[in-house]
Amino acid sequence: MSRRHRAKIRKLTLESKYHDLALTRFINKVMQHGKKNLARKIVYSALDEIETQLKKPGIDVFNQAVSNVSPDVILKSRRVGGANYQVPTELPREKSLTLAMRWIIESSRSRSGSAYYLRLAKELMDAYNSQGPAIKRKDDIHRMAEANKAFAHFKW
Repeated sequence: MSRRHRAKIRKLTLESKYHDLALTRFINKVMQHGKKNLARKIVYSALDEIETQLKKPGIDVFNQAVSNVSPDVILKSRRVGGANYQVPTELPREKSLTLAMRWIIESSRSRSGSAYYLRLAKELMDAYNSQGPAIKRKDDIHRMAEANKAFAHFKW
């Protein structure tokens, strides 16, 4: 990590269809090799698929899925007196949403199946229903944080 200065937070231009900042960030995370139009088509197709299957607005399902997956705490390693401790620390909202989006995308990419937009739609629907690998990852982290709660005083 650079000690010189913090990275500047760049302003994002809102995507054109839903005008949602979280969805813009999600599209940027789905994007690979600078192909933003392809990422936009994938995400919009996934949201359309969600709307046809659940009969609910896709953007609402997306926002609820991301909030269901977002963790409250995370474990950080601290070296104290020659021993490493996993210290549970609270997360800021921005970092929590970033992790949630990353986990949803990783688990949708690791799914087997046909087109990527269908796998993404299934993953978002699973996260909306509090199921799937992204939710399991969040639960595992929360369980480990609860187990290591005794080391919370090493937080600094």
